[in-house]
Amino acid sequence: MTDSEIEITADLVRELLREQHPDLAGLAVREVAGGWGNQMWRLGDELAVRMQRMAPTPELQLKERRWLPVLAPRLPLPVPTPVRTGEPSARFPKHWTVMTWVHGEPLDHTSISRGDHAADTLADFLRALHVEAPAEAPASSDRGGHPKECTDGFERFLQAVDAGDIAADVRAVWDDAVAAPEWEGPLVWLHGDLHPANVVVSDGTLSGVIDFDAMFAGDPAWDLAAAWVILPPGTASRFFDVYARADEATIRRARGLAAMKCLFLMLMGQNGDRGLPGGKPAWGPAGRAALDRVLTDGLT
Repeated sequence: MTDSEIEITADLVRELLREQHPDLAGLAVREVAGGWGNQMWRLGDELAVRMQRMAPTPELQLKERRWLPVLAPRLPLPVPTPVRTGEPSARFPKHWTVMTWVHGEPLDHTSISRGDHAADTLADFLRALHVEAPAEAPASSDRGGHPKECTDGFERFLQAVDAGDIAADVRAVWDDAVAAPEWEGPLVWLHGDLHPANVVVSDGTLSGVIDFDAMFAGDPAWDLAAAWVILPPGTASRFFDVYARADEATIRRARGLAAMKCLFLMLMGQNGDRGLPGGKPAWGPAGRAALDRVLTDGLT
């Protein structure tokens, strides 16, 4: 059995805690559904154990350990913050981290009913996050730049899903993003992967943001795509009014990136329906609904 095939069980989590953090070993351990590169386990009521699974290298977890304690204090929504580190051992030769638990239900399993409140909340969160990043902030090899650098990925996603009679409209949104001027401001901190599975909802509105292993410095349009990918219909304009820092070119880039993200969600949903590895059946409907918002709410 290779490292990537190690079965992560509640018993394994308890063993690792007994070895490295015995004061936490008595807390209840419960598996959390979802996760891709990392598998999450609820630890008691207020903590979680994040286990490196499919991620081939530890850099993603180490990045969260390094930067989330810096970012979290200035963010207006709860985010998972590392409180203990788990080092590779003979029992589990990968990294794992004990983090604070963010209460709420992932958006891909629920819905937002208080749209205006959610728009304001997300805008406030991103205003706080989108500050100039230091020179040593992580970069991304495939995200963070101008949409024109991602045309191959867009084309691949568009061809892989059945966009039907809206394909031409989706391509028009993308082409407009590619034609938009580049970001000329400083590189800012980005979550980098805002979609329905990475935000949580309580009482009908956003209550937390999770899974920061993609965070990097770049063009804020990458996060601003969430105005369509996450928020309900008719709230994108309010979101951008509250955010108040996005010019027309940034909004155009963000809308195109939202279209690409929606296609990716639809592809993952399609893979889930087919039983393929990594597929997420719930992501398909979420992606299609978000794509409808992209096409109907251009903020014009």
